[in-house]
Amino acid sequence: MARTARPVRSANTQPRPLPRRRRTAGDFGKAFLAFLALAVLVVGVPGALAYFVGWPLPHSLPSVDTLQQEITTSVFIRVLTVVVWVAWAQFAACVLVEARAEFSGVGVPSRIPGAGPSQLLARQLVAAVLLLGATAASLTPGLSQIGNAFEDTGRPTVAAAAQQSPGQHAQRQGGAETAHRAQGAEKHAAAVGGHTAVAQDEDTKFYRIQPPEGRHHDSLWEVAERHLDDGRRYKEIYELNKDRVQPDGSRLSQASLIRPGWIMEMPADAHGGEVVQMPDEAPKVSEEVHGQIHDYDRTSPHAGEQRAERGVERGVERGTERGAEQIGAQQPAGGSGDQVQPSPAAPETPSQPSQTPAQTPSQAPRPAGPDSGAEQVTAGSAASGFGLSDALIGAPLLAAGVLVALGRRRRTTLWQSAMGAVGRRTPALPTPTGAAADAQDALLVGADPDAVRDLDRALRALASSSEASRTLPTVYAAWLTEGEINLQLAHPAGQPPGPWQPGQDQTFWRVRRADIPADAADAADDRAAAAPYPGLVSLGSLDDARLLLNLEAVPGLVSLTGAEPDRTAVFASVAAELATSGWSDRLTVTLVGFGAELGALAPTRVRHVEDVEALIETMDAETQQRRGALGRAGHDSVLTGRTGQAQHTQWAPHLALVAAEPTAEQAGRIAELAVDSGRLGIGYLVGSQAAVPGATWELEVTSAGRLLAPLLGLDLKAQLLPRAQYEAVVRLFADAAPDGGDDRDADPTGLPFMVDVTERGRPAVYARLVGPYEVMGLDAPDDERGPLLHEALAMLLLHREGVHPRVLASGLWPRGVTDDVRDALVERLRGWLGADPGGATRLGTDAAGRLTLAPSVVSDLDVLRTLHHEATVGRGARRASVRERMLTDAMALARGPLLANRPAGRYGWLSHEIIDAQLPLLVADVALALSAHHLEAGDPTPAIEALNAGLLTTPTDERLWNELLRAAHSTADTALLESTAMTLVARNHQLSGGARGLPARTEALLDELLPSWRTAARAAAG
Repeated sequence: MARTARPVRSANTQPRPLPRRRRTAGDFGKAFLAFLALAVLVVGVPGALAYFVGWPLPHSLPSVDTLQQEITTSVFIRVLTVVVWVAWAQFAACVLVEARAEFSGVGVPSRIPGAGPSQLLARQLVAAVLLLGATAASLTPGLSQIGNAFEDTGRPTVAAAAQQSPGQHAQRQGGAETAHRAQGAEKHAAAVGGHTAVAQDEDTKFYRIQPPEGRHHDSLWEVAERHLDDGRRYKEIYELNKDRVQPDGSRLSQASLIRPGWIMEMPADAHGGEVVQMPDEAPKVSEEVHGQIHDYDRTSPHAGEQRAERGVERGVERGTERGAEQIGAQQPAGGSGDQVQPSPAAPETPSQPSQTPAQTPSQAPRPAGPDSGAEQVTAGSAASGFGLSDALIGAPLLAAGVLVALGRRRRTTLWQSAMGAVGRRTPALPTPTGAAADAQDALLVGADPDAVRDLDRALRALASSSEASRTLPTVYAAWLTEGEINLQLAHPAGQPPGPWQPGQDQTFWRVRRADIPADAADAADDRAAAAPYPGLVSLGSLDDARLLLNLEAVPGLVSLTGAEPDRTAVFASVAAELATSGWSDRLTVTLVGFGAELGALAPTRVRHVEDVEALIETMDAETQQRRGALGRAGHDSVLTGRTGQAQHTQWAPHLALVAAEPTAEQAGRIAELAVDSGRLGIGYLVGSQAAVPGATWELEVTSAGRLLAPLLGLDLKAQLLPRAQYEAVVRLFADAAPDGGDDRDADPTGLPFMVDVTERGRPAVYARLVGPYEVMGLDAPDDERGPLLHEALAMLLLHREGVHPRVLASGLWPRGVTDDVRDALVERLRGWLGADPGGATRLGTDAAGRLTLAPSVVSDLDVLRTLHHEATVGRGARRASVRERMLTDAMALARGPLLANRPAGRYGWLSHEIIDAQLPLLVADVALALSAHHLEAGDPTPAIEALNAGLLTTPTDERLWNELLRAAHSTADTALLESTAMTLVARNHQLSGGARGLPARTEALLDELLPSWRTAARAAAG
């Protein structure tokens, strides 16, 4: 596609003055301390050596007798002094090299052999003294080091990310990008006086990086702000000049590492007095290079169009083998403007990470990557009601955690309702409707439980290996891609334990998700190792990588600026993910100024305080307590406390999310509390209109949905939970609490799907889901497509309210699938199910675009629900004979667990369902009703048989145990009662592994009906 440029301004427009960052007293304090450190190391060390030790070298050549002399303390000190002199000389050389590079304004510093750490220290100190301006952050490792690319040794193709401004939709792909780079290289050679080049377009513009003015240094952000009107467009300048040879022979490898005198090619719409046109006297390029450019120009447009089409289609199933060319060509669809595109491989340097992503997430509706499926809907599908919340679909870790928490809450609610519903039906949970239903569908499409599992397993395996051999390193952030997990460390930590490998430099560890060992799964399931980094939370995504910031490890507070609705959306996303994250054991999240309803997601994790003052009072006390506890335990940080004997009970992180804007005084007090928070396991995320003074990291969320951190080199697609989606998620959890179960039973609109159980209502298609899966009334499909069609039918039968096509696709193809394959399956399923005699198809679509089954397609689960309802509320409530027949028929349908013969590796979507909890409760309700019917008739024997049949399906239901004891007692047969009691005791012991006794109500009932049961139980155990 043609690049849409902004209006070009006149080249002689007056340049804007360089923006000056206001220096604080802390900045000057740091500079003064750095100056003192340099003075001590460069001048003080040799002075001290000369004064206290003297000249270490001998005044004459040593003889053989000297070498044979005994090594005394004096000799040892002199040898040690020589070593110190050599180290000082090396450091002094590093300081001179770094200072020369800074003052000269041209070129990168030369490398001193063997002086890696020393030269890095010298660079930091010199930078602290000289670079108080915008580029000071570029001299320290930042999150941007891995934000642009990842290394994957298994993928030889290189892919680079081109960030575009919100108003610009450049499509530079395939050979077009390569041609652009080749052409830009010629232009650049002409600008810096290269050897050969052809005459270039006259409107090509260049910018020369300016020398420092005082202590202010130029940066690409400021260049973009002055000459492109938007600092966020600095990535465009970076992409135009990446890996290009500069006048001093070095190359631009990171956006934050630029040097005065370098020549930067600018976008066509650049303006300002410092931007120059292409020199007229440009020499010519060689014929070979010109021919290469011609070839690239000739082939690139078609390749770009094909890649764009594949990006919209979202790719094929992620498990399918793909060539390196396909991987390099894929691009995530979305409105962010981020494009994944091939670029020529460039020689790697220590400051240039490899840029080969593991896999692109654009090929799945639920990837770990950023835009994963957020814009997967085509125009046609959107018109059909296929549109779902991009915010929830594009947050795979958040969606997975919320679904797990929602399922847990629903199961707990069902069980509590059942225990309080003795003598009546278990209240049914309402089916989500409207916005809540759409939110649930978006969560199902976007959730990536595999990513949560891999992250949890990998981190716990790392903690397990650290317990025995080493201290856990401090981790600032994690980058999660389709194939890798990358940890960014605060400091170099040496060789990582396997299967972890060194990353792009000494501050990165990485592990391929395919290499996470199987035994790590056992460790994660049994929680044998503590969760080492529970404070990791998603902030946003860059191309195929998702950034998780470790809030508890930040050495200070994190500031979030932007408009209030945008900030609140970020806070809601962070809070919801922290509340439900699967890679955490124990965690406390305190919310200030928002989120009082989020306690429903995780009552044990989330708490809410009214104002900032209350938070400060709480955190002040906790900070003091943690400092004292660490001192008494002998730990230097909470990381050392998380390994060892007390790993599960101590040092859980406490993260404060402050959406209520603090006053200047309150902000200062929070900053003071946060000074030592990194090692205490306390983190602060504070929102305000302007950056909070004293913030370690400053983030900004824009109205376009971008999350910016200029000094960290980050420009991400923000992970948001907007107000509408937030309310819908909260509604899902609120609906999980039953209220007025009896009233709902009496309300026909709240009833589940009912079938006609008379002879007139014989279904056209009947499926058995309870027990082994069988389908009757249809021809058997072919062997290849049969399993998929059966699984799709099972999902539709379990959701009579309808299934969104994208939910159906995500359930059948967890790794992702294209829209055409999904639509083909739907049509094939429609053809297999056929039509009713009246001509209506048995698979239809409702007004919301969801797939629904006709009433003539019935499952045994539908019949079971209907028989129970009719027997207890309908016709059977008035006629005993009808009630007995219906309940007996219902018990006969309980043939075993749901879909007992389902193949391994399929039906993974059942993990997000609660049917596994609903079915046993329904069978128990039927057994209890049938038992009550027989006991009313004075016939306890069939009542006991019904209860025993129910216990085969739900052996832990306390209601069945208690009714079984009452039924046995009603026979007046003491031996039968004692046998029944011992059977229950033995079954409970077997199910619990001897870990607990009988429930309290069951023990009390046994004490009333059979006072001697304890003696008999001890005798049986002995």
